[in-house]
Amino acid sequence: MGISVKNISKSFKKVKAVENISFEVAEGELFGLIGPDGAGKTTLFRILTTLLIADEGQATVADYDVVKDYKSIRKSVGYMPGKFSLYQDLTIEENLTFFATIFGTTIEENYDLIKDIYVQIEPFKDRRAGKLSGGMKQKLALCCALIHKPKVLFLDEPTTGVDPVSRKEFWEMLKRLKEKGITILVSTPYMDEAALCDRIALIQDGKILEIETPQNIVANYSHKIYNVASHDIYNLLLDLKSYPTMHSVYAFGEFVHYTDKETNFIPADLVKYLLEKNHSDVEVHLTNATIEDVFMELASSNKSN
Repeated sequence: MGISVKNISKSFKKVKAVENISFEVAEGELFGLIGPDGAGKTTLFRILTTLLIADEGQATVADYDVVKDYKSIRKSVGYMPGKFSLYQDLTIEENLTFFATIFGTTIEENYDLIKDIYVQIEPFKDRRAGKLSGGMKQKLALCCALIHKPKVLFLDEPTTGVDPVSRKEFWEMLKRLKEKGITILVSTPYMDEAALCDRIALIQDGKILEIETPQNIVANYSHKIYNVASHDIYNLLLDLKSYPTMHSVYAFGEFVHYTDKETNFIPADLVKYLLEKNHSDVEVHLTNATIEDVFMELASSNKSN
């Protein structure tokens, strides 16, 4: 088993950071922990990488207990925190050599594991880490997390603040690492990245909302979703929230995503209502559900319980 989490809870004074969380990640699986800032992702990562001790529950990483076997876990995992935490005054090569030395290895010994990533930054190996772009810092941090050939890789919001091209490249790198048998647990607030994982856990306010494959999470969504647009998006949101049979309303790019309580909902009735509210260029048409739609529905239900 790559990772096993059973009924983990952790509080900071009166704040419950994670509450009764349980899930398993199979060996060689790319598993995503999906949720907004403050959902409890980083707290859980710190527990699993032995930087925090949970108040309740048990967890194992690479079959090692996170409390009893913390030394073995630290040798067996790679951890890339959300904030760039390498030595800014050291060069790319010096940072990588330093981390290799800590784990009793060399760059050459595990070069095959980092080669695809390192070749992209190797031409700048003498540049100080503090002078690198966001995408290059990301690649260097990943190389440092991999240099000792870990069994499990923890990536805490690795693409936050990184440009779209670098984000795409990063996920392509993760797919190649997965093919080499490394178990990967990645957290992200980006719902579009969730679709790139084998399985995902949606998390909000320290609680797991659902665990499934991205495809099944979307397929199991029970509501019909409509894209609604008009010339005035702000007032459109307000007026849709006042519609008598409204179930949910939230902004989604250039549209508003709308669901209705009625199974026999008639879009033309909604168009008429909006025109009476002085909206123009009104559009209402059926669209496909996304992981973000499912998350919004589950998060809303969780708050009302």
